[in-house]
This record gives sequence, structure tokens and C-alpha cells, in this order.
Amino acid sequence: MDPHFDLPPEAWRARLSDGSYQVLRCEGTERPFSSPLNQEHRTGRFVCAGCEQELFTSVMKYDSGTGWPSFSAALPGALDTRVDRKLLVPRTEYHCARCGGHQGHVFEDPGSPTGMRYCNNGLALRFLVDPEA
Repeated sequence: MDPHFDLPPEAWRARLSDGSYQVLRCEGTERPFSSPLNQEHRTGRFVCAGCEQELFTSVMKYDSGTGWPSFSAALPGALDTRVDRKLLVPRTEYHCARCGGHQGHVFEDPGSPTGMRYCNNGLALRFLVDPEA
């Protein structure tokens, strides 16, 4: 994690919406099908809502039918992973490598172009349209 983003909770609360704070800093999960990013199909980049690190491109996005923005791969070095044991079955959780913000979980998915699904909370992302598209 970048030391510039090692902020106290009060600084994160001032920087983020309540929903984004719950997801990014408290490892919350938004309701499925609640993110407008599910319907985002323009050319651009998906960045961390906490620090604007680029995490995914629009080419990596696909419709998994799960209700959360899903990606078949991530940009190299953008994410850190760890095992999440909050449920009965261990899952692989991923966070922004720059600010440590919780993004979502990665699963095997035979319907994905790569066989993997990065299932992301929309509240943890911002979409930046490619100005040249």
C-alpha cells in the first residue's frame, strides 16, 4: 500500500460517500444489480473510487449475470489478494494495491473469457470514459 493513502478513518469518511466508505474501508458489499456500472459499455477505464488507481479496462468487462460489475482480468500490479474466511467456504478477496480499498472477490468462472471473474462492487469504482473513443 502506498503510504500517501494510509489515512485515518475520518479522512476516508470525508473523501468517500457513505456507501463507498462501507465497501472500501469496511469490506462491505453492495446489493446485487444496484450499480449503474453494470450497464456501462463505453470505452474507458475503471479506477479505484478511493485513490483513482487504474484497475480494469472496458475490454476486460463482461456480463456475468451476477448483479455486480465483472471483469475477466485486472491490470498488472493493480490488485492485492488474500483469503476471506467470513463465510463457510474460503474465498479470494482483492483490494486496490495502492490504497488497500476492498474491491470484491475473484472466482473461477467458465463463462468468462479467461476462466476467472473479478466480481467488483460498483461503489468501489469510478468509470473514466476514454476521450478518444
